[in-house]
Amino acid sequence: MKLSIRHHTEYRYSERVRHSTQYLRLTPRPSRRQRILKWELDLPEPAARASDSFGNVLHVLTLDQPHQSIQLVARGQVNITDEDGEDDDVRLSPLVFARFSPLTAADAALTALAEEHRGDAVLDRLERLSEQILARMPFAAGVTDVASNAAVALQGGQGVCQDHTHVFLSCCRVLGIPARYVSGYLYSHDSEHVASHAWAEVWHRESWHTFDVTNQTRRPREHLKLAVGLDYLDACPVRGVRYGGGVESLNAVARVTQTEPWGGQ
Repeated sequence: MKLSIRHHTEYRYSERVRHSTQYLRLTPRPSRRQRILKWELDLPEPAARASDSFGNVLHVLTLDQPHQSIQLVARGQVNITDEDGEDDDVRLSPLVFARFSPLTAADAALTALAEEHRGDAVLDRLERLSEQILARMPFAAGVTDVASNAAVALQGGQGVCQDHTHVFLSCCRVLGIPARYVSGYLYSHDSEHVASHAWAEVWHRESWHTFDVTNQTRRPREHLKLAVGLDYLDACPVRGVRYGGGVESLNAVARVTQTEPWGGQ
């Protein structure tokens, strides 16, 4: 399936920003599951390209001149195959993803939830865990924010894909199972569906397995991966620092459209 993506991000500030640096994880890496046909970033200044510690494509955008807005556009075309497996990045041990992080630290409630799913048939148990998380935390926008951790989200009983993923990762790490946060895009036939998305991947028997808690699927055939990490902070598409600027407002819109169905060339 061929997908066309356009992701527009705009920051506006109530006062002039003297200097800012933005860390952009807006460029997908090719794999056996996703073939990048073309991809480009439209930025206010040239950005330095590198790889971060998780192997993600990282662009560092530095703006030294005073400014009151920043516009970032990522766009491209990607061919998604019918592969369900994910490539193993041999540069980094999967055990790295068994560590807790600030957004996935486990409290008593998360530990208890995880322990209900300890045992053999790991993937089947994690699938039931995924179902239970969504049942306990129905999707609801606006009740959490990017700083909400797994414990807060579970206690609140509602959340978005980021929260579902953090709770799932926290439980996996209680069980000693390496699992990583994935940021990216999701194609949906529903035009009102938010295209920016987050899900999890679990390391089991020498391969990565997808768990999309929000959509209750283990088949990433409509998912385009951008970045991975221990949690949202490692993999979010845009993260930055600034000096000055006063109050910040953010408007981000991602559109994913299908330009060619399954079986197209």
